[in-house]
Amino acid sequence: MDATQARAASDLLVRHWTEGTVLDALPVPLRPVTRAEGYAIQAQLERLSMRPLRGWKIAATSTAGQRHIGVDGPLAGRLLEEMVRMDGATLPFGANRMRVAEAEFAFRMGRDLSPRATAYEVDEVLGAVAALHTAIEVPDSRFSDFVTAGAAQLIADNACAHRFVLGPEAPAHWRAIDLAAHRVVGRVVGRFEREGLGANVLGDPRVALTWLANELSRHGVTLAAGQVVTTGTCVVPLEVAPGDAVVAEFGELGRVSMRFAAP
Repeated sequence: MDATQARAASDLLVRHWTEGTVLDALPVPLRPVTRAEGYAIQAQLERLSMRPLRGWKIAATSTAGQRHIGVDGPLAGRLLEEMVRMDGATLPFGANRMRVAEAEFAFRMGRDLSPRATAYEVDEVLGAVAALHTAIEVPDSRFSDFVTAGAAQLIADNACAHRFVLGPEAPAHWRAIDLAAHRVVGRVVGRFEREGLGANVLGDPRVALTWLANELSRHGVTLAAGQVVTTGTCVVPLEVAPGDAVVAEFGELGRVSMRFAAP
């Protein structure tokens, strides 16, 4: 796949996002068959923003998340500045078809992790982290059947990135906490709540962050200082509808909330 094909594939996906429509699959000449081709298409999204890339999301870091989109491992996606809102935001519901919200740990980087031949280790990656935040992700896809689209096409579609709410910075003692064992509660206010653990995120959110650093490194991309990485849902995704308010409680690490606009 050359740059012209990657841009054409990206343009087609962006048009469906803009119009709120779906497609069964990318046309064969524009359809990625490898993760690298998917990331080449995804990278074209950065030209849509006038701001530096805000960060990254990791999709399918839990068994439930992998089942939800029909893949057998994690996927990385870009967070453009325009996708990000802060704690307490009201988001449009729009043409959201996944209709879920996810409670997530997010890390803000303090220094660059550049591509290299050797893999990054967890301690090294954590040493580059400036802060931990609570977060809620609202994913979506433009494929009519995202369960059968396959990893390469889902990566091209930005790994189901859609909206993201960044919560407050956690207290500095987060580094002494076992995030894998940490309890998280996701709540759709007035309707239901679910509990989960950090271990639902690739066994540990810190392991998920390390996976992302190495995934980017393999594809020649720097995980840059200032960027935020949201590491995947700690609870089974929360089904949402227009007008719902969502809260994610992380105990001593804080909370984050958002609301969907009423119909």
